[in-house]
Amino acid sequence: MARRKKSAASTGDRPSTGQFAYDRLDRVLHEKARLGIMTSLYTHPDGLLFADLKHLCSLTDGNLSRHLQVLNDAGLIEIWKGFHKRRPQTLCRLTAHGRTRFLSYVEELEGLVKTVESFSSASAGENGRRSRASRRGGAISQDWVPA
Repeated sequence: MARRKKSAASTGDRPSTGQFAYDRLDRVLHEKARLGIMTSLYTHPDGLLFADLKHLCSLTDGNLSRHLQVLNDAGLIEIWKGFHKRRPQTLCRLTAHGRTRFLSYVEELEGLVKTVESFSSASAGENGRRSRASRRGGAISQDWVPA
């Protein structure tokens, strides 16, 4: 039976998983327009009318409609249709599940910020010495050229 050679990942030279893969970021929420919609709705618990949401997020009617559909299909928001002075109105608001999932997503982003901050403070090293990675960032060898 052939022996398996230990990979660098199994020897501790590198993390065994993609340390910066960010698999826990919610793909539905991570899109810029949907993040803006969710933030707007989170800050307005009673919901927002379509026109107000469109203005807050700087989106077109069609673009907002499409993103609302994605969020609604995911169960993150609810959409209510009604009339005000004989004019059709659309009200959007977060569901309980949407509120919880949005907060989880924000917590994940906060963890990401803490990770970046820990690397930033670690790059200074102990006693003011710069780490090897930090030293490399300052100058590029003459052998390298911009692409």
